[in-house]
Amino acid sequence: MQRFDCSQFVEQYLHWLRESIRAVQVGEVCEITTPFLDRHNDHLQIYIKRMDEGFVLTDDSYTIQDLLLSGCDLTTERRRRLLDTILNGFGVQRIEDELTVQADETDLAQKKHNLIQAMLAVNDLFLTAQPTVAALFREDVERFLRANEVRFTPSVGFTGRSGFHHTFDFVIPASVEMPERVVKAINMPTRDNAVAFMFAWQDTKEARPERSSAVAMVNDTERPVSADFVSAFSQYEIEVIKWGEREEKAGLLTK
Repeated sequence: MQRFDCSQFVEQYLHWLRESIRAVQVGEVCEITTPFLDRHNDHLQIYIKRMDEGFVLTDDSYTIQDLLLSGCDLTTERRRRLLDTILNGFGVQRIEDELTVQADETDLAQKKHNLIQAMLAVNDLFLTAQPTVAALFREDVERFLRANEVRFTPSVGFTGRSGFHHTFDFVIPASVEMPERVVKAINMPTRDNAVAFMFAWQDTKEARPERSSAVAMVNDTERPVSADFVSAFSQYEIEVIKWGEREEKAGLLTK
């Protein structure tokens, strides 16, 4: 096998960086366009401003604002912890929605690299955004049903009394012991999600076989399920199974 000089890969990488980076003076700020892409395939940009004590580098709030606009709630305990861990790891501060770091002449390059890496890592928190996490939770519920050998049909739609079409995540057909059960995987135990499911079930209940029932599988891993949330469902005879208690209540689905 032919030997090769490993240093060529370093030089090629540095050459790519030099050729790909663009710098533009915007007033007192230097705008740096990097070759690194975010999830929109847009080039990450950072801004450098000279101060009396050195330099301030910032993403001008782009990274976090983009997550918030995409539906990624950063106020939950889990995401706050993830965000703090990422920023601490790169030595980057969050000031309101701005990611920023201070540097001097000796460590400017390293701090610039740290900020870019932090932006890329924080950008990945989009994977925990609500639509994505909701889909993952539905998959968790489906795996649980399969692991317990529950017979079910996924993503079943019914037309309600109002004429609206409602889709339920799973329908478990009737057995000798139990009636038909419709199951909704609720990732976030919020009032809006509760109302939406209660309306969907009440609207379709009369069109379903006698004694059909509804079950809400609720994700309680990030935020607790309040007593009011459970009580509201009980008023409509909807059984609530918290994800943390799924094993104890599996019998409601497996029979």
